[in-house]
Amino acid sequence: MKHQVIIKKRNKTNHLFSLVSILCIMLFSCNNFGQELDSKGDVGVFHFEEEVIDYGSIAQNDNGVRTFKFTNRGLAPIVISKVKTTCGCTVPIYPKQAILPGETGTIDIKYATNRVGTFSKSITVISNADNGQKKLRIKGNVIAKPKVSVN
Repeated sequence: MKHQVIIKKRNKTNHLFSLVSILCIMLFSCNNFGQELDSKGDVGVFHFEEEVIDYGSIAQNDNGVRTFKFTNRGLAPIVISKVKTTCGCTVPIYPKQAILPGETGTIDIKYATNRVGTFSKSITVISNADNGQKKLRIKGNVIAKPKVSVN
């Protein structure tokens, strides 16, 4: 038994419709892809003066506040949504308003200097900037204050 293949002839309308559909899909795909590439260029970019602050040796119960200074070197505002620390002994204070391109800002970190000994703590800045998360660090050594004797 022989198999017969029946080929349907497309009429010109179907062929034209298919061609126009394919062209439209290609056009819209290229347009959307181009917009994604353009939008990635307009982001905020953190530039910190220093990413590690070394307290050095600090006396027990001294002022544990240090400041990370940064500039937005990008083309869009930076909004810091959260600053996470590795423990409750490190408290961040950061700007809640947007940092516009070219502007500077600060993140203050208060370390609890009532704890004696060396420390090294990480701070994670979460924002809409180019990397999304920026790691900062503080380190130092808290030295116990000498006991005062009363004679």
